[in-house]
Amino acid sequence: MGLPSIIAIGDGMTKVVTKFGHACVRIDDGDRAIVIDPGPWSEPERALDGVRAILITHEHFDHLDVDAVLTAAHRDPELLIWAPRPVAEQLATLGDRIVPVQPGTEFEAGGFQVAAYGGQHEIIHPSIPVVDNIAYWVDGIYHPGDSFTVPTRPTSLLCVPLQAPWSTTGQVIDFAIAVRAPRAFQIHEYLLTDFGRDFCERRVSAAVEPYDIDFFHLDSLSSTEL
Repeated sequence: MGLPSIIAIGDGMTKVVTKFGHACVRIDDGDRAIVIDPGPWSEPERALDGVRAILITHEHFDHLDVDAVLTAAHRDPELLIWAPRPVAEQLATLGDRIVPVQPGTEFEAGGFQVAAYGGQHEIIHPSIPVVDNIAYWVDGIYHPGDSFTVPTRPTSLLCVPLQAPWSTTGQVIDFAIAVRAPRAFQIHEYLLTDFGRDFCERRVSAAVEPYDIDFFHLDSLSSTEL
């Protein structure tokens, strides 16, 4: 199964960033491709088609479809996966093809330069256990997973978690302003109605515009170039 027809893959000079529903993002650059957080709400089989590497931020089911990842790994024996240690333990049958990641590390994945940040999921409630969460900076594109960790590297494109049980719209706005990427789009909005999503997006867009941040909507299976 191929990529959406609207995507024109670049020649290595242009990165194509595709949103595959909820929190899943795929980055293509010529013959290189990497996917972050292929969860079950994100058409993971389609997102994972032909990728060289997978990055997983944390263990929650909306960010990780274990069966889809294992199927992709069995189909391609050269596919490698990076994830926090609890996720690596879930995928331990893959042996050294699953790499535990610690915050503060840098590595190459699928031909992309990656830096790992954070380490902890945002708090939902004191009664709910906090899990590990790794945010990934990939060649200037930043995916925070379920966190508001701000990267120290200059960021060209930010994936903004629009709505979650661990956040408020004010926190979302503050996060986008703190990262200060010139362009940003929404992820993590699956639980919103269309009206609720549009309302939140308008609020965020208006609040970050004075900071020269272009916050835009990206439909599932659509893409933007970088």
